Amino acid sequence: MERKDEAKDLEIDLSFIFQILRKNIIPLVLAAIVFGVAAYVGTNTLIPKQYKASAKLIVNNKSDTSERSVNNSELTAAQSLANTYSVIIKSNSVLQPVIDKMQLSMTYESLASAITVSPVNETQVIEVSMTSTDPSFAKKVIASVVKVAQPTIKDVVDAGSVKVVDDSRLANNGNPVGPNAKKNAVFGAGVGLIFMLLIVFLKELFNKKFKTENDVTNTLGLPMLGVIPYVEGKDFTK
Repeated sequence: MERKDEAKDLEIDLSFIFQILRKNIIPLVLAAIVFGVAAYVGTNTLIPKQYKASAKLIVNNKSDTSERSVNNSELTAAQSLANTYSVIIKSNSVLQPVIDKMQLSMTYESLASAITVSPVNETQVIEVSMTSTDPSFAKKVIASVVKVAQPTIKDVVDAGSVKVVDDSRLANNGNPVGPNAKKNAVFGAGVGLIFMLLIVFLKELFNKKFKTENDVTNTLGLPMLGVIPYVEGKDFTK
């Protein structure tokens, strides 16, 4: 018996929620549209565009591999060295000369946080990249980092070598890589929808008025005996 009552209550609650959503469908849709458009426009006008420059390097665990092929063990060792080289590239030994050479108004810490070094698909190739609002600046910095990194790596790791696979270039054909206006618009629309849902349900929660016959029967649990109609414009006192 309790399960039937619970199922009935759940059905009533879902029906009540559906009625609220249907009654407020226009404000909900409008809120989603307004917030989505605002996020899209704000992203394109207020948030600076970001450009990414990157270069690719290939590392070897031997300084000279021209006279023989590289076996699997040496390839695995080179892949492991890629992580080591990543640390070296972001070290003060590489980045501080870049700062001095380019006369950058940046500290080592700020430049290190702006540079990203990562292995490419677990291979012996590593990518050095930087994202900035100035595409030319990012490209020049990456080119300088790669140039300084090559001799530094050879000095630090005696048995290692590094060669340039791709010179410094802008990603996405020179177009901005961020921010993503469409993604922000979808996020904004979701925020607007949730915001309006919160307002609607709070309004219904604190509204104690009976607006329909179902409100009376569901709240009081009593049958309706009759309804007094309201006719606008009629004076029944005469």
